[in-house]
Amino acid sequence: MVPRPAARPRLAVTLGDPRGIGPEVVDKALAAPSPLAADVTLLGRTEHGAGLSAEQAGRVAGQAIEEATRLALAGTVDAIVTGPVHKQALHAAGYRYPGVTEFLAHLAGDVPVAMMLTTGKLRVVLVTTHLALRDVPGQLTTERIVQAGRITADALGRWWGMAAPRLAVCALNPHAGEGGLFGDEDERVLRPAALALGAAGPLPADTVFVKALRGDFDAVLAPYHDVGMTAVKVAGFGHGVNVTLGLPFIRTAPDHGTAFDIAGTGTADAGSMRAALELAVRLAGRR
Repeated sequence: MVPRPAARPRLAVTLGDPRGIGPEVVDKALAAPSPLAADVTLLGRTEHGAGLSAEQAGRVAGQAIEEATRLALAGTVDAIVTGPVHKQALHAAGYRYPGVTEFLAHLAGDVPVAMMLTTGKLRVVLVTTHLALRDVPGQLTTERIVQAGRITADALGRWWGMAAPRLAVCALNPHAGEGGLFGDEDERVLRPAALALGAAGPLPADTVFVKALRGDFDAVLAPYHDVGMTAVKVAGFGHGVNVTLGLPFIRTAPDHGTAFDIAGTGTADAGSMRAALELAVRLAGRR
């Protein structure tokens, strides 16, 4: 008997803010010479994108995300890939969330989620996301770190097929606090979380990402936005992917923004969008 061919993963792809580079990078990524082994539904296409107001553009982008989520929850698609959005435009249209990650968590039933950025061997999960730096220490609790770590371990098991994921906790302070000389949060807050998770750390930011790139860890839990984002973008600028962990479906996105300054010039690099599409296909296939 001839085996039946495996079904191609089905993706819902939103184009993001129509005034930005989202439509361009999606079109370029899908037209790349190497074929994408998936069936793709595009959402959020509109004419005259550059002439839209912020509210109109935010509405187009927000409604596309809502439709993609509806398709994913219904099982009509296996994964969604979202193009770059403009947070102020989403807010103007009534979508008042810190980012798409939080928006998707709400649409999925207010489930706990975590934001992962990945490129090559490096996977970084942000424990806190869009906060002013001065607010991070107050929001960084042992419980929050443990929750992010458990979401990460579960996703690495279910989507990446890792039986025993190796996690590390990135320190908050220089030299992991240097025994309390530079702050006590690492010993008081982060170390108990690492112990609860069976993770390494807290390890200083200037070494933990190097070790992860070397293959010592499967994912690093970063205490705040920029320390994690910077590590990923330095390691693989133009090829990083944003993955929302904890959702009942797979969601990936490029790791860049709308780039209004080059929108319409035809010069946008589609590498990150292509990587987001390819990762969505791989994860959907494993699931």
